[in-house]
Amino acid sequence: MTETSIAAAADRLLEAHATGVPCAPVRDLIGPDDAYTVQRRLTERWLAEGRRPVGRKTGLTSPAVQRQLGADSPGFGTLWADTAVPDGAEIPAGSVLQGHAQAEVALVLERDLPHERTTAADLIRATAFALPAIEVAGSRVRDWDVALADTVADNASSGMYVLGNRPVPLDRVDLRLCGMVLERRGEQVSTGTGAACLGHPLNAALWLAGTLARAGEPLRAGDTVLTGALGPMVAAVPGDVLEARIEGLGDVRVAFAKEDS
Repeated sequence: MTETSIAAAADRLLEAHATGVPCAPVRDLIGPDDAYTVQRRLTERWLAEGRRPVGRKTGLTSPAVQRQLGADSPGFGTLWADTAVPDGAEIPAGSVLQGHAQAEVALVLERDLPHERTTAADLIRATAFALPAIEVAGSRVRDWDVALADTVADNASSGMYVLGNRPVPLDRVDLRLCGMVLERRGEQVSTGTGAACLGHPLNAALWLAGTLARAGEPLRAGDTVLTGALGPMVAAVPGDVLEARIEGLGDVRVAFAKEDS
């Protein structure tokens, strides 16, 4: 792809971010191999605007979603401080375009992970604690009409995220077997386990750590890592109240403000 096409794709997504109006897919401009170049353009723009990166998110951790988008591996995006929502808080209407929510395990690091071949022992030593999380994914692409190039370029369809408030050391929870229930105002809407995330949430984090180290952008102490969905994603609409409970980690809750009449 040409520099012109990459710039056009980045501009299309940035305009959707700025205006709140979903755009056409960008796969007519770029292929999957160029999607991370576009994502970096968005990152560079936001850094120049003073936004603060606070970690990374892993996506496409479900084999079914990978098949749907034609991917053969997970993907990643950047977490920003201004997209972190306190547990139990309300997300203002319009803050996330076409919002969908999923429950995840979050890891918070206390050591860098600089090695291209990060081991499980490296990751466990580097992790300060785990937390339950709700990721509110969003897409700037109209009607979530996304292929692999679209979602990767669009910062892995990142929106906002909510972390629980009770840190749990890894030796006190079995992340592979932990059960998850996501409820909407008390009604169960999604279930799953840690094994649904690449077989184990730590597997997703290991993939991410190695991938970022090879790219020269390793995970650092203090980073938050969203490891990927534990169950199916559900639509999040104004007026919703969602609560996720993950066995061994506790619960986390978020509300969505109603739109002004």
